[in-house]
Amino acid sequence: MHTLIVHAHPGTRSFNATLTATARQTLEAGGHTVEISDLYADGFDPVEGPHHYPDRADEHRFAPLTEQRHASELGQLPGDVAREIDRLERADLVILQFPLWWHAQPAILKGWFDRVFVYGGLYTGSRRYDAGHFRGRRAMLSVTTGGPRRSFLPYGRGGPIERLLWPINYSLYYMGFDVLAPHLAYGVQGAGIAYREAQDFERHLAHVRHAWAERLRHIDDDRPIPFTGWDDWDDGVLAANHPQRWAS
Repeated sequence: MHTLIVHAHPGTRSFNATLTATARQTLEAGGHTVEISDLYADGFDPVEGPHHYPDRADEHRFAPLTEQRHASELGQLPGDVAREIDRLERADLVILQFPLWWHAQPAILKGWFDRVFVYGGLYTGSRRYDAGHFRGRRAMLSVTTGGPRRSFLPYGRGGPIERLLWPINYSLYYMGFDVLAPHLAYGVQGAGIAYREAQDFERHLAHVRHAWAERLRHIDDDRPIPFTGWDDWDDGVLAANHPQRWAS
């Protein structure tokens, strides 16, 4: 198995950096290959715009999807985008490693979605969901939070973690991935500022690393999150006879 880790944290000594290193060590020890896309270190530009497309489909009006499709058809995608797509194409498993900032992924990772999942090249109106480009591949989120687990329960002050991560998971499914349940490391604070003693910080870090390594050692046994697909919808809405249809 070849794994791509898309790492989205600017700190080289962060919890997230440790989890990325742990993932690499664990997977390679299991005989797998690992590639890392470090978005901050690579200088990935998350902002989509006309400056990325010198040979425009429309010089007067910038429509991102039109320009993505045009550049894809001409084989003229921006270099950083082409690099990321090449990495994705090699991967059997994609792990997105990031901290939860403002109830979502960091802006650089959102921009990665905006620019790398190229319209026309990687998806179209008929090539998405369970007919998506990456069907048969797997993807998952590995996320750190500042708040403790209880604050992300259904009635927690941070909001239910499943809802916060739903848009990201659904975007991966939109691209055809089998999406595994996220791996969550709660109660993480940068530089140990939330811990009274250094040993408390180190103890928590060791626990987080161990839990992540154990998850990865058994990753082949994970089953994907169930999503509805083309055969479940009727004109874009869940079919009336589908067992998950809400009673009204």
